[in-house]
Amino acid sequence: MSGPAPASRLVSDASPDDVVIPFAVTPLDVRGRLVRLGPELDTLLANHGYPDEVARALGEAAALTALLGTALKFEGRFQLQTRSDGVIDMLVVDFDAPDRLRAFARFDADRLEAARAAGEAGPSALLGKGHLAFTIDQGADMSRYQGLVGLEGQGLEAAAHEYFLRSEQIPTLVRLAVAEIFGVSGRWRAGGLILQFLPDSPQRRRMNDLPPGDAPEGVAQDAFREDDAWTEARALAATVEDHELVDPNLSSDRLLYRLFHERGVTVFEHSALRHACRCSRDSIQTMLRGFTQQERRDMVGEDGRIGVTCEFCGVKRDFDPSEVEAE
Repeated sequence: MSGPAPASRLVSDASPDDVVIPFAVTPLDVRGRLVRLGPELDTLLANHGYPDEVARALGEAAALTALLGTALKFEGRFQLQTRSDGVIDMLVVDFDAPDRLRAFARFDADRLEAARAAGEAGPSALLGKGHLAFTIDQGADMSRYQGLVGLEGQGLEAAAHEYFLRSEQIPTLVRLAVAEIFGVSGRWRAGGLILQFLPDSPQRRRMNDLPPGDAPEGVAQDAFREDDAWTEARALAATVEDHELVDPNLSSDRLLYRLFHERGVTVFEHSALRHACRCSRDSIQTMLRGFTQQERRDMVGEDGRIGVTCEFCGVKRDFDPSEVEAE
């Protein structure tokens, strides 16, 4: 998942809300994207009334999905999904290029109360152990790609680092933040930053080839394989604070300038994001017709109708059994 191609014009007035901002720091051969989620994220979370801890975890997942999904160069779908033994045993976020996000979380309310009592209700602890999957779907005529990385209680940010290190082999830094901010439009906000080392120069692509045995004891061997440009870029990006990623009064341009002005940062045209579900009455009706007649009978409620609630948007639709008879 590489960074965006350079755009033809600079942007100086990008909105801080519900956008992804591509950027490049050319002297250091790095590219990246900055995401700021505001009212659209708040709507996504409010539809479900999640507990705060679950909302934070899903907000992180939404920010990470936006960062990765907007790298797609085609009209397709990118999905992030976790499956684990944690209190939150499933997170699913769909990104439909070029701009639509939808998401839901599944959690155990009793276990959440126990985690709160034990002081172990942070997003990383609630996810537990399992796996994180990234799926790219380019349509019916193209094969799907899926990448997996283990969840070992380290959280989404660290899992993303591990994925790029092991699967993509692209030096990558990811930062995620979620916060409740009252008194502004909406309640929940999320932000994220991804930075990747993508050198054009063959000399810079080649990492230091010191044999592992030459690394002094107690020093990580990977440190000897890093290019100086990536070391500098990563150090600059790592200074970003959580509050900067979610501050509605701090523009994306100003934040990127603060981080990289010493080297010069080019900010490209932003992409807007919106919360939108692909469910519809027709699609659910088609789905119900795929069940057997007995299965549809078992779905009929006390009111004599079949009720279906979309997990992503929370919208409930009712059907008369005659409407979903198999054709």
